[in-house]
Amino acid sequence: MILSDKSILEEMEKGNIKISPFDIRKLGSNSYDIHLSKHLAKYDTHLLNCKKKNKVKRFEIPEDGYLLLPNRLYLGSTLEYTETHNLVPILEGKSSIGRLGLFIHVTAGFGDAGFCNHWTLEMVCIHPIRVYAGMPIGQIHYHEIKGDVLNPYNKKKDSKYTEVSYKPQPSGMWRNFSDNK
Repeated sequence: MILSDKSILEEMEKGNIKISPFDIRKLGSNSYDIHLSKHLAKYDTHLLNCKKKNKVKRFEIPEDGYLLLPNRLYLGSTLEYTETHNLVPILEGKSSIGRLGLFIHVTAGFGDAGFCNHWTLEMVCIHPIRVYAGMPIGQIHYHEIKGDVLNPYNKKKDSKYTEVSYKPQPSGMWRNFSDNK
């Protein structure tokens, strides 16, 4: 079941949802609008290796925006820091962004109960598009969980993205391979 705006506010009061900064005007009927931070990253090389820690180049979006090019992966991050406990957060792109041919996540829109961080966005576009820091980029909605959560994301020993970072985080897939542990 998806939480309504009223339920989101109630869960914030209980401490199950935290959004910072929070602006009541960004609360929709069943979601909260999130914004693109000024931080972007892209991989240094065209050939990526799942067993290796791939290097990224980090940079900031200038005031006049940054032009994203098609067929390239850019990592962005949300301006908002979120915490979600005892609920499942799901991040989706705003329809107005999708209608411009910009996708904000390739596979990782589904969050875990216990996720406490800024979201890293996996941004790919169909047409060249100029993006700006602070622009609305997506919306987060929350689902109830049936039963107790035994292993929240922020308590798992092998969670890859628990270190709080306002900058985009590159893939931690390389940590899954025993020769890298």
